[in-house]
Amino acid sequence: MVRGPRTGTNTRAATHGGPGMTRIDFAFGAPDRLRTACKLVAKHYQAKQPIVVYCQDMALLEQLNCLLWEFEPTAFIPHAYADDPLAAQAPVLLTGSQPVAPSTDKPAWLLNLDSQCPPSLTEFGRVLEIVSQDDENVAAARQRWKQYKALGHDVHAHDISPTGK
Repeated sequence: MVRGPRTGTNTRAATHGGPGMTRIDFAFGAPDRLRTACKLVAKHYQAKQPIVVYCQDMALLEQLNCLLWEFEPTAFIPHAYADDPLAAQAPVLLTGSQPVAPSTDKPAWLLNLDSQCPPSLTEFGRVLEIVSQDDENVAAARQRWKQYKALGHDVHAHDISPTGK
């Protein structure tokens, strides 16, 4: 696990209503949740935007780890588990325990692949949620949406389904 307090402030949260307010973006209708996660991680890596991927389901996190190596033959996305000795050098971190935002010039974003709201989400500049078309995944996302709203976070929805606009 990456240790130590995060330096700086959550500048993204500060622009959306003050301390403790984090922008949460839900991408609904993903045909393949893990492939969509890989594309999103690749986009953030290319933009030099640090990102932490959180999921307590270690089997799902390992599937993502493997897919990050092979989803595009010409792409290389350096990533590591947060408790790996090389984590400090990795722009993409994977964790199944409490996510910690790395100390960087840009506020890190959190990609939540867990069925529950992540702990310590206010440490991150933004939280991303990818929701598949699976009924169980949609139901869990609705519960997270309600929890985020109840906590006063700035929640947004984006339709990424093949038929969405």
